[in-house]
Amino acid sequence: MNPGARIAAAIDILCGIEQGGRPADDVAADYFRRRRYIGAKDRAQISGHLYTVLRHRAALDWWIERVGAGSAAADARRRVFAALLLAEAWPKENIIAACDGDRFRPPPLTAGEHRLVAALSGRSLHHPAMPRAVANDVPQWLLPHLERVFDEDLAREMAALNASAPIDLRVNLLKADRDRAWQALAAEGIAVVPTALSPVGLRLAKRAPLSRLAAFRDGLVEVQDEGSQIAALLADARPGMRVVDFCAGAGGKTLALAAGMANRGKLVACDVAAYRLERAGRRLRRAGVANVERRVLASEHDKWVKRHAQGFDRVFVDAPCLGTGTWRRNPDAKWRMQARDLAELRPRQQNILASAARLVRPGGRLVYVTCSLLREENEEQAEAFLAGHPDFAIVPVRHAWAQTIGGNAPAAGDYLRLTPARHGTDGFFVAIFARIGQNSRDPRDPSR
Repeated sequence: MNPGARIAAAIDILCGIEQGGRPADDVAADYFRRRRYIGAKDRAQISGHLYTVLRHRAALDWWIERVGAGSAAADARRRVFAALLLAEAWPKENIIAACDGDRFRPPPLTAGEHRLVAALSGRSLHHPAMPRAVANDVPQWLLPHLERVFDEDLAREMAALNASAPIDLRVNLLKADRDRAWQALAAEGIAVVPTALSPVGLRLAKRAPLSRLAAFRDGLVEVQDEGSQIAALLADARPGMRVVDFCAGAGGKTLALAAGMANRGKLVACDVAAYRLERAGRRLRRAGVANVERRVLASEHDKWVKRHAQGFDRVFVDAPCLGTGTWRRNPDAKWRMQARDLAELRPRQQNILASAARLVRPGGRLVYVTCSLLREENEEQAEAFLAGHPDFAIVPVRHAWAQTIGGNAPAAGDYLRLTPARHGTDGFFVAIFARIGQNSRDPRDPSR
């Protein structure tokens, strides 16, 4: 494809995202699926244009409004042109030449677009006059919440969230150890390095078509961010235990929990969406997992929970959240979310956590996880749970880390907060609680 055709494709996909409200990766995948003639290199360049717009939409819109140039409000075309000029440093002549209206290429620039391109030519993406939310490419309503977490470190963390995410693989311990998986990938020409925190992780040196690799097809590795791997490891799901993945989704953490159990014991993967559990089934079979029962729940208050009260050693709750920690992979999500979404999620998280807690036996553990950066979804939820459940106590993360991963945890407090800038992972939060019982030991005891 020529540059103009790639620009046209990026504009088409962006229009689809803006009109339909679906996640960007779904819209892009559908677009490429209907156009099999677009090769891997072209898809990568088109996606690059697209994600530059999604990552920096606030700054792009600020510039489009600032220069005016007699143009209308920001739309897909103007945003793509602005991204090419400001973030990708295209000369304006290249944009004009690429938009000549020939087959597969965008129509020529309008008079207003010509003025816009001329006004933005030679400028950089950021400007001292930008408000803080714009300079950090976050929605204005979210800025106070993020400032509360990061304070003076906000710019560094938001810059890391605006970068592209690496591809991390989790070694499936049911089929291989890290050395064997590493060798299998190397035999197929795939370069990896060990992840810094997860003892079962490998990070790709560059992107690769994983679905074509024997190591992936044979279940030796699974795609999973290092932060997500850490969350599953901290659950300390061991062989012979009874474990619940309460919000299993498509099964990424279910697979990790099952690997820790070595196919011994019972693992129940629960979700309210049958289609997500069906997708999990395919992944479980590829990984060689044999101890998982998939169960569709009507809600977090399903009668199944009451019937199995205090019946499990570990209950893992990957709670629904705003997903602010995943913006490296899903930058479009930050522009879809609104303040009311946070207001609706907080009581839902509380209900899910309280209901899941009923499943934990005395001495067992409840693990609360989000891919959120916000205190409202993380520390505040953990503290509210403890205040309302005197039969549970916190397990300091440093103790759980020593038991499961070994060495010193990258956090000194009771909870674990991982961020892209500090740890090179997606944003994750982990809180671990133990149910106090007559025969249970102090959950703060690191030897437990």
